[in-house]
Amino acid sequence: MLIASILANGHSLIEGVPGVAKTISAKLLAKSLDVGFSRIQFTPDLMPSDILGTSVFDMKSSEFQFKKGPIFSNMILIDEINRAPAKTQAALFEVMEERQITIDGNKFIMDLPFIVLATQNPVEQEGTYRLPEAQLDRFLFKIDVDYPNLEEEIEIINREQALQGGTKTEKITAHLSKEDISKFQVLVSQIIIESHLVKYIADIIVNTRSNPFLYLGASPRASIAILKASKAFAAMNGRDFVTPEDIKQAAIPVLQHRVIVTPEREMEGVTSKQIIKQIIEAVEIPR
Repeated sequence: MLIASILANGHSLIEGVPGVAKTISAKLLAKSLDVGFSRIQFTPDLMPSDILGTSVFDMKSSEFQFKKGPIFSNMILIDEINRAPAKTQAALFEVMEERQITIDGNKFIMDLPFIVLATQNPVEQEGTYRLPEAQLDRFLFKIDVDYPNLEEEIEIINREQALQGGTKTEKITAHLSKEDISKFQVLVSQIIIESHLVKYIADIIVNTRSNPFLYLGASPRASIAILKASKAFAAMNGRDFVTPEDIKQAAIPVLQHRVIVTPEREMEGVTSKQIIKQIIEAVEIPR
């Protein structure tokens, strides 16, 4: 899923309880790519200037010089993004959407590729905030990381025992350069999608807006996100055309964080993922 987000030139939000390897997964992916990498730990007292940068007075020139913050990189890992308040989150809106930052009237264009990988704990965890809807809409995917099952848990323990406490991350080498990634992103964008499948995407999106169980439906940005994601999945499956299965595969991770369940249904334990599954099953694939 993370690879698909890079191919689609989109950002990913990884959610799971502490200890399920959210951060290490993002770090290992970044290590496999020959791109600039920056990690930002979000905390309740983090300020926007800690992310974007700030103007510092230069005694030699008697002028203010802008000192870039950690956001100026290619792959940004934001750890525990929902531990910072809304004011800090707002600092990410422009750069995530437009790949640029405006500070003191000056515009800074980000070096491409520019991908944000953010981790968060479930909102029920102590010390977390709900991310603003406008920010959630800027993430291509929301990826849920659940607890491992019994067999997976045993495998984790055995691997840790074999490594004797080491991680062996030093063996991971970079395989793709910035230029390689940009070329792949262009190729993915050129994958063919038939007009009837474009309508299929639109039908799914429109149904989220009329569903009585949803307080907020998906925006037009979600339509474009499904289009990009389905092309990425097609490429990963060795095809130069999109199929209905690619769209179905993209729908849940693209939509589950963009729609809001009504308070009544939320109290009953209904999730956005369940409703999206029902919508996918109900929408007929155009022929």
